[in-house]
Amino acid sequence: MFNDRTLLITGGTGSFGNAVLRRFIHSDLREIRIFSRDEKKQDDMRKRYKDPKLKFYIGDVRNPKSVKAAMRGVDFCFHAAALKQVPSCEFHPMEAVRTNIIGTENVLDAAIDAGVKRVVCLSTDKAVYPINAMGISKAMLEKVMVATSRNLDATDTVICGTRYGNVMASRGSVIPLFVDQVLAGQPITITDPAMTRFMMTLEDAVELVLYAFAHGRNGDIFVQKAPAATIKVLAQAVLALMKRPDHEIREIGTRHGEKLYESLLTREELAAAEDLGGYYRIPPDGRDLNYAKFVEQGETSITLGEDYNSHNTHRLDQTGMEELLLKLDFMRRIANGEQAVAEA
Repeated sequence: MFNDRTLLITGGTGSFGNAVLRRFIHSDLREIRIFSRDEKKQDDMRKRYKDPKLKFYIGDVRNPKSVKAAMRGVDFCFHAAALKQVPSCEFHPMEAVRTNIIGTENVLDAAIDAGVKRVVCLSTDKAVYPINAMGISKAMLEKVMVATSRNLDATDTVICGTRYGNVMASRGSVIPLFVDQVLAGQPITITDPAMTRFMMTLEDAVELVLYAFAHGRNGDIFVQKAPAATIKVLAQAVLALMKRPDHEIREIGTRHGEKLYESLLTREELAAAEDLGGYYRIPPDGRDLNYAKFVEQGETSITLGEDYNSHNTHRLDQTGMEELLLKLDFMRRIANGEQAVAEA
C-alpha cells in the first residue's frame, strides 16, 4: 500500500511524527514530508535521521497557501498538527480554533484539491463530552472531518479519523515531568489522585492510525480499546521503577479545564459503534436533513447504555502500570539504573 508513495505528516516534528518516522523511515515509501512551523525541530530531525526520502516543509496549517504547497504530489496524509495543552487553550481559545478547526479545514481542502487518496485526522478523548477549549476544538475537528467527507466516495479522497487517550511520554505529557521532578529532587506534583486517564504508548497511537488508514471509510472514527489508571497509581509506578518509592507526592489540585475522567465514546456512539475486537469503529450518521423519510423507514431511535470511559474500562493496578511503563525505552533505561533524559 505504501510502496513508492508519498506521505505527508502535518505537525510532523511532534511525538507522533517521530514515532511514524521510526516505523517507516526504512519502508518502501518514496518520500515522507514533514510539515510544521518549527524550523529548529525540523533541523534536529534532519540531522537525526539523515535520510534522503525525508523532506521538510516550513508552514502552518492556518495558512492555506503553505498547506497547498506541501500537499502537491502527496498520496497519503496523517493530520497531526494541533494545539494540545489544555490550560494553554483555556487561556487562548481562539488560537485553538485557528489551528485545530480552521487548520483542519485547510488541510482537508488542500488534500481534496491535490487528489490525495487517504487522510487520517488525529483526535482525542477530550473531544467526547468536552468541557475545555482544547476538547471543544477537537470535537469540531471531527465534525469538520465528517462533514467534509459526506460528498466524497471511495474513488475520491477517503477521509477518516482516530481518537485516543493519554499517550504516555509524548511531548509535554506527565510521565517525563514526573521523572524530571524526581531527578531534580523535587516532589512529584499530581492534580487529583483519583483522576483516571487512558494509557497508550506512541506505538499504540501509530497502530491505531495505520488501522484506520487500512480499514477506514469516509467519515469513520476509530478508537482503540485501552486500559486506564489513576494518576496516583501512575506516580507510584514511576517511583517504583526509579527505586524511589518513598519520594514525596504532592497534590496540587486540578488545572483549568481538566476532567476527573475521560471518555473515548459517548453513549450514543457506543450504541451505534462496530466492535472490531481491539478497536471500535464509529460510523458517520448517514442520514440527510430529510428526517421524515427515516421515520418511515423505522430509523427513529437507539437504545443507550453508558459511555466508554477511563473509569469503566480495565483499570491497571501498580504492577500493571509498571509493566506498561517498561514498554517505554527511557523508562527501561531508568529502571536499569541509567540516568536517562526523559524525552519523548
